[in-house]
Amino acid sequence: MFINNFDPVAIQILSLEIRWYSLAYIFGILLAWIYCKKIIIEDKNHSRLFDDLISYLIIGIILGGRLGYVLFYNLKYYLNNLIEIPMIWHGGMSFHGGLIGVIIATIIFSNKYNIDKYIFLDLISASAPIGIFLGRIANFINSELYGKPSDMPWSVIFEKIDSIPRHPSQLYEAAFEGLILFFIIFLFTKKNYLSKPGLISSLFLIFYSIFRFVIEFYRVPDEHLSFIILNLTMGQILCLIFLSLGIFLLYKKNESR
Repeated sequence: MFINNFDPVAIQILSLEIRWYSLAYIFGILLAWIYCKKIIIEDKNHSRLFDDLISYLIIGIILGGRLGYVLFYNLKYYLNNLIEIPMIWHGGMSFHGGLIGVIIATIIFSNKYNIDKYIFLDLISASAPIGIFLGRIANFINSELYGKPSDMPWSVIFEKIDSIPRHPSQLYEAAFEGLILFFIIFLFTKKNYLSKPGLISSLFLIFYSIFRFVIEFYRVPDEHLSFIILNLTMGQILCLIFLSLGIFLLYKKNESR
């Protein structure tokens, strides 16, 4: 049985700490950018615009992820501690909030340059699993978002939490929301990202939501929220919303052809 006692700090120089989670964000964005530029994008104008889009996306991810966490997961606390809202170094980012931030940032950018927003949203959807994979690995290293008690042979003891063997739910998410989702979308990307704008985005929303919804059953819910309704976590409720949006988008894009 594996014992997780990793140090969440990857590099320390005097009082400066660089954490694995920060590196996951940095390398996730960098590798996603390289993947899109070198593998997917063929149009030179799209390539140039995609470079300019990156700064919008970084702002969208950070603002959306933080505000999403505040609104979806801990609103009462932050209403009483407003000064802590921008303190992202204390932890607390929401994937769905970051996704909303990315969508808004992409729409603003696309409107500015008068280009179909789904072209860029598809590029982001095709490369997002890279960042998700690295982010979930960082969650595992940090001993956060850990799983429920388990007697499976691959169970993990998170030493910073307790001595109970648990599901490594972070690794489940890394495998399904990262690796498997990446290869599913890869099968559709090269052929369809220009000919069928919106298809990749809808597939991303659908498959990510399904994978995340199922894996949440193996993950300990947020202590201060527990289950929201019908024994579903906040993450699962958000997945159902985005799954519905993905199915609606897939239907609308197919209907319009």
